[in-house]
Amino acid sequence: MGHVFDFQEAFAYEKWMGRPENELAFQMEVQLLRDLLQPRAGESILDIGCGTGACLSAFLDMGLKATGIDPSTYMLDMALRKAGHRVDLYRGVAEDLPFDDNSFNHACLFTTLEFVDDPGKALGEACRVAKDRLFIGVLNRYAIKGLERRVRGMFVPSIYNHARFFSVWQLKYMLYDLVGHVPISWRTVCQVPLPSGKFAHSFEQPFLQRCPFGAFAGMVAILVPRVRTRPLTVRYQASHTPGTVPG
Repeated sequence: MGHVFDFQEAFAYEKWMGRPENELAFQMEVQLLRDLLQPRAGESILDIGCGTGACLSAFLDMGLKATGIDPSTYMLDMALRKAGHRVDLYRGVAEDLPFDDNSFNHACLFTTLEFVDDPGKALGEACRVAKDRLFIGVLNRYAIKGLERRVRGMFVPSIYNHARFFSVWQLKYMLYDLVGHVPISWRTVCQVPLPSGKFAHSFEQPFLQRCPFGAFAGMVAILVPRVRTRPLTVRYQASHTPGTVPG
């Protein structure tokens, strides 16, 4: 199941998201998601590990039909208050999604893969339920901010003590192992830990997003819809022999 956020962690996360510098970073991350995923209004998307519903609200703003799933009831309560009945919410884990194959146009793992027990199985489930594209957003293992979070976790109790950090290369190899060499594109944002403000936002130029060391890495894989098949059973009938053939 991985790490399930309790009440204190859910409340602390929501408070952390409310800080101006974190709001700015989240806006850049969502813009990266939009640029890579390129969703169209009316399409459906599953937010795996939806948390308090920040991405769900962004998906609704994009005109998408959003569904969220999370193992934490506290997170789901906050998401329900934020999005209301405009989204469908489920309690469950990323490694065992309660949906049929190809149920959604897109699936999204937005800072979720860090906290699951089995990242490979979680990715496999996301690829199973999505028929068009999969977006993965992670805290970059090789970013300055990522290193800072891991070092801080050695000395101060933090939610990042439960996190597993990934790099762009790791994600690519994991996806290739699961679904073959499908088209994959990636970018990163929050290149350096700058304070909030217009300068920090203007620093994020498009050409810098190809640097693999930004604090947040986003990746999109174009999926091949899965079709379940079963072998066609053909009844065997012995051919009728008319009789003895004269020799």
